Amino acid sequence: MLILVPMLSVMGTANFFQTMMLTAHDLLINTVFFLMAVAVLTGAVSGMFSEFGVIHILDKMLKFLMKPLFNLPGIAVVGVITTYFSDNPAIISLTKDRNFLRFFRKWQLPLLCNLGTSFGMGLLISTFMIAQSTKVGHSVFIPVFIGNLGALIGSIISVRMMAHFSKKEIGDDQDDFEDSSNISDKRTVREGSVFHRLLAAILEGGRVGVEIGMGIIPGVLIVSTFVMMLTYGPKDAVMGYQGIAYEGVPVLPWLGEKIFPIIKFLFGFNSSELLAFPLTSLGSSGAALALVPNFIENGILGNNEIAVFTAMGMCWSGYLSTHIAMMDALGYRNLTNKAILSHTVGGLFAGVTAHFLMLIF
Repeated sequence: MLILVPMLSVMGTANFFQTMMLTAHDLLINTVFFLMAVAVLTGAVSGMFSEFGVIHILDKMLKFLMKPLFNLPGIAVVGVITTYFSDNPAIISLTKDRNFLRFFRKWQLPLLCNLGTSFGMGLLISTFMIAQSTKVGHSVFIPVFIGNLGALIGSIISVRMMAHFSKKEIGDDQDDFEDSSNISDKRTVREGSVFHRLLAAILEGGRVGVEIGMGIIPGVLIVSTFVMMLTYGPKDAVMGYQGIAYEGVPVLPWLGEKIFPIIKFLFGFNSSELLAFPLTSLGSSGAALALVPNFIENGILGNNEIAVFTAMGMCWSGYLSTHIAMMDALGYRNLTNKAILSHTVGGLFAGVTAHFLMLIF
């Protein structure tokens, strides 16, 4: 109400509601359906990779990194790969498998929430950013790659920080746990010919992509609509408010200007309007991606911003909207505030790392 009433008084009731509806409609048609298309295609690729052993190979290749980077058993890389190809909560399904859990000590289990969230929707975010190459006029593969590196650094900080809190709360039990390198190399595959397996895998993966696309609709339409209306002013300063899409009261740029020197140093942003992306990523990365086309249209999105957005969007992955449920599902609700604090710090470091890596390269 503290925000709604002033906006109504500035824009006028009729203009406010008309702008809200038109903005939500435009986001649905031009952004959500595009994101859903990306999710369906990446889901199909993910399903194919899973069916024909690519994810299994990645598991074997990356497993040895988990202990030195995260102080977690090698099998935890399955959670990283699974969430990268889908979304944060995918790691929760793994925790229902006793064959997966037996490789972890008790204090390591709460860390899975931060680990999975750090890579949630990674493929979707990366693919979406790369797809903007034609709009920005050049390839953005390198900034997106650097953004992924930033998210990796942020994830390490988040998980390691959470490990400190978890050990303090649960205790650093030193009981021997099984070596995940001894886990069976067998994996489940579909029956039938190669063509049948391929078709079933991509269709099933595409269906999961549709679910992800449908799942981001509330976040995009609710969160992004209000973020847009708090970012931009009237389209025509002379005519004032006309009730058209993407008008509003520029509160976020005003707030951003107050701390702009800090924001510019940490993330390299050249416009305070760009602050809307990381703020939206707190609740929904899908909603944050909906802001990107407008940033491109206004000419304020460069390689540095793409790298930082990729890092923070991927590392945070809307954790404020999923952490509570995920920690509850893991059975460690009492550590939720610590998980949120750790991930807030991790996401900030992800963005800062991406910015300074861009300065180096």
